[in-house]
Amino acid sequence: MAKPNKSESNIIADNRKARHEYQIEEQIEAGLVLQGWEVKSLRAGRAQLKESYVVIKQGEAWLIGAHFSPLSTVSTHITADPVRTRKLLLHEKELEKLIGAVQRKGYTIIPLNLHWKRGNAKLQIAFAKGKKLHDKRATAKDRDWERQKQRLSKVH
Repeated sequence: MAKPNKSESNIIADNRKARHEYQIEEQIEAGLVLQGWEVKSLRAGRAQLKESYVVIKQGEAWLIGAHFSPLSTVSTHITADPVRTRKLLLHEKELEKLIGAVQRKGYTIIPLNLHWKRGNAKLQIAFAKGKKLHDKRATAKDRDWERQKQRLSKVH
């Protein structure tokens, strides 16, 4: 039996809008500092990265705007904040690379997806630059052409 593909079973939340809005340059995997109720809500698949982004403050990376819906049965004794700011766990060299890319090169750091790796929740982040409208149109045109080529090859 084949191993389950990472893209199929381990992904908790995907930021689909990121690839449409931004030109992705380089990707890094980061850990997250989570509370117990957050891990349980992630296991239930109740997370969204739609409006989230990453900020560097005082030499640390922080995930802002990610929404983890609390389960009603879990967080009875805690007031859960679904959109709290969460610290990202990165190696020092990775942090220096992020800081350099943001300050010197003008990149934005965006979350791409949230997934499980060996039982731990990991966040895939990327250096990105915003796409212009004509870039978005060209991407959509290329994607449509690829689909059309696939359809034509299936017919013949």
